Formats: sequence, structure tokens, C-alpha cells
Amino acid sequence: MAKVKLTAGRVANFQCEEGKAQSFLWCDTVPGLAVRATVGSTAKRYIFQAKVKGQTMRLTIGPVSAWGIDAAQTEARRLQILIDQGEDPRQVKADKAAAKDAAILAKEADAIALTKQQIRASVTVGEVWETYIEARRAKWGERTLFDHLKVIKPERTKGEGENQKTLTAAVLSSLMPLPLSALTSDRVSEWLEEETPKRATQAALAFRLLRAFINWCNERDEYKGIAAPDACARKVSREHLPKAKAKSDALQREQLRLWFEAVRRIPNPTIAAYLQGLLITGARRNELTGLRWEEVDFQWNSITIRDKVEGERTIPLTPYFASLLRHLQRRNETPPTVRRLNTLKEAGKSWEPSPWVFTSQTSATGRLEEPSIAHRKAIAAAGLPVVSLHGLRRSFGSLSEWCEVPVGVVAQIMGHKPSATAEKHYRERPLDLLRMWHSRIEAWILEQASIEQPTEDAKPGLRVITAA
Repeated sequence: MAKVKLTAGRVANFQCEEGKAQSFLWCDTVPGLAVRATVGSTAKRYIFQAKVKGQTMRLTIGPVSAWGIDAAQTEARRLQILIDQGEDPRQVKADKAAAKDAAILAKEADAIALTKQQIRASVTVGEVWETYIEARRAKWGERTLFDHLKVIKPERTKGEGENQKTLTAAVLSSLMPLPLSALTSDRVSEWLEEETPKRATQAALAFRLLRAFINWCNERDEYKGIAAPDACARKVSREHLPKAKAKSDALQREQLRLWFEAVRRIPNPTIAAYLQGLLITGARRNELTGLRWEEVDFQWNSITIRDKVEGERTIPLTPYFASLLRHLQRRNETPPTVRRLNTLKEAGKSWEPSPWVFTSQTSATGRLEEPSIAHRKAIAAAGLPVVSLHGLRRSFGSLSEWCEVPVGVVAQIMGHKPSATAEKHYRERPLDLLRMWHSRIEAWILEQASIEQPTEDAKPGLRVITAA
């Protein structure tokens, strides 16, 4: 292996020998240093070759276009020093590369951590509230979703021109722009001190929703610890919210006539029938708004209601309520006007009867969503004390006592859990028995309201068909 003094001319003119894959121009000054030329390539590189622990090792220093002769010789000497010190230059190089990569990763991790900290510090209550709603939407009922959207509405205008009016911002809207980290017990206390005197009921509802929201945040890694876990502690609610009282709103016997007169004058027959149905069946508000025609059986005079206790229950369809539903069914199955059909056609839609018993053309769901407004107007027009929709359910339970109906019958119709051992294990009331008592309750209510009872349809039973 001939060695020569490396010069710029010799390095530039050195070529791979013909018939070989690679050729080396060895340096006579620094042992192990050489210029390597490969066949088919004009690029030449400085290499260093030596023995490490009895094995020949060859390292590439770099291309001759980038490395000068002196620099290559210096690098070769450095590599030889490492070998003399008992180290493997390849391992040293790998360790340096690994350390460099680790430093880069650590720097990137620090940057990501800093970014996360910045995000956690700047994320607002409103942004996380939206994420919370989307994460929980599938597990909530319509009313729960409605409440979460309603309590954060900002101040807005309604109507146009002279009819335009400004709607007050919702009870939680003032907290939405705040950073999530600002939700502390002191800040929530300040908010309650401001809102409770103006709208105590809404503030109490919003407080419960906010407490569930904070609990959810502290269960998620990305939001855990940002909001103070004790922001909605019981101490806060005790100090700033009035003590909850048992609801007692219900119609009295002597108020029935005025109530029915006002409700039956409601221009929307769907809402009028719905409100009367709440009083006559004692159902929960969402149990009736979610009623489908497939769940109404006019042949056997029954209604199947989806309830929150047993999943569903079947109750009697009493004569007067049945007459109201038949009227709604006829309206539902009557095709709209030609003009309405053309409007639907232009929008790329077709008409078909609604599957909902209590329909609404303005609701996104196609069914009745907010009958409270019409009910409050009817109550005010009749000069009666305020009665909520749930108060109508409470009225059914109270008024049924005038008919001396067994408590267990009323509970079964209303969908209450049995409260005694006998009711749980030894009472299995068939639908016809419930119908007898339920019809008696309805008849008594109509009598007090001075409403003529409809002619009761033929009882379900066997029909005899005479052969021709």
C-alpha cells in the first residue's frame, strides 16, 4: 500500500483505477488517512482506517470538496487519539448523535410543554364549555342540552324596526369570556352575589350546571387542575343561593273551569291538546312531547309512554283525551295546501304525515319543544296563580284524591316507583283496571270544568262477524 504526500494537485487528479470498484490514495504524513475514489462517481472522500480491538475499522471523514487536506489530517489524528485512549470512534460519534437528538427532543418537549401551559392559561370557559357540550351531547336529553345552551346566550336583539327589543344576557354569559383558570370559589361567589338577587332560580340552575362542568374538566387530562376543584363547593351555594323549597304549584278543584276555558282558547290546537293531556294523564312534559303516533292505540285505548323510571309504561287512553288526539291525527294526515306543497317541492322536500303526535312546523326536531310560553299566557288570561308544566302533573296526583282512587293506581299511571312492599311484589294491575280508575278521574275533572264528556267509543273486545 504505497503512500504519498497529499497535495491539492494529487487529490484533484486522483481517479479510481480501471477494473476496480474503488481506489485509495494513502497519506504518508498521517497513518490511516486516505482519499477514496469509486467507479462511476466523480465524488471523492477522505477516509480514516485503523484497527480497533483487533478489527479493521473504516470511517468516512467527508468529501474532498468540503474538507481541506490539513483539516482532514487533523480529523484523522483526532480519531487516532480516541483509539489510543481505548475508545471506538464509531461509538463516540453515535453517542454524540444520540445526545444531540436527545437535546433536540428535550427542547421540542419543553416547547410543547410551554405551549400546553400557554394554552391551559389562555383557554376560556366558553371554549371549554363548547367542547363539554359536544362531548356530552349524546348522553343528554333534549332538555339538558337546551339548558346548557340557554344559560350562556349573550345579550342579543329580537325583531326588527319598532318591534325590535334587546334580550338580557343569560345568567352564565358573563363567565364565558374568562380564562378557565379564573374559575375560583371567590369568582363564582362574586357571580352568584350579582345574579341571585335578579334571578335566583336561573342562578341555582346555572350553578348546578357549572359544578358538573368543573367536575368534568377535572376528569380530563387536558383541563385537569385549571379550574379550582372547589369553585362550586357546597359552602358557596349555601352562602349565596336561597334554600330550595318543595314545589307546591297545582290547580285546585275550583280553578279547573277557568283553566280549561283559557287553555281551549289557545290558537294552536296542538299546544291546547298537549296541555290538557298533561293534566289528564299526569305525564312528565318530555314524555308527551316525545309521543309518536305508533305509540297511540285507538283500538285498545292505550298509550305507550317512554319514561325515565322503567324505560316505558302503558297507560289508558281516556275518552276525552282520545277525542283530542283523534282531532290532531286528522290534522296531521290532511295534506297541506297546494301552495304549501309547491313551497316544499321548490325546497327539494316532500310532504308526509309527521310521526310525532304533538307536531311543530317551526321546531328543528319537528315536534313541540316549548309549550310553556302559551301556558303562561293562558294562566295570566284566566287570572290564575302561576302553575308550571310540572305543576299540571302534580295537579293530576292531587285531584285524583277527590275520586278516592287507590294511591298505587295513580302512581302506576304517573310512572312513579312503587313505594311499599305490597305495591312492589303483590300488585299487578291490568290495563283495563287502570282504565276504569283513569276514566273516572278524567270524568270528574271534566265535570268540575263544566265540559261535556264525549260519547265513549265502543269498548275493545271480540267482534262477531256474521257470514254472508
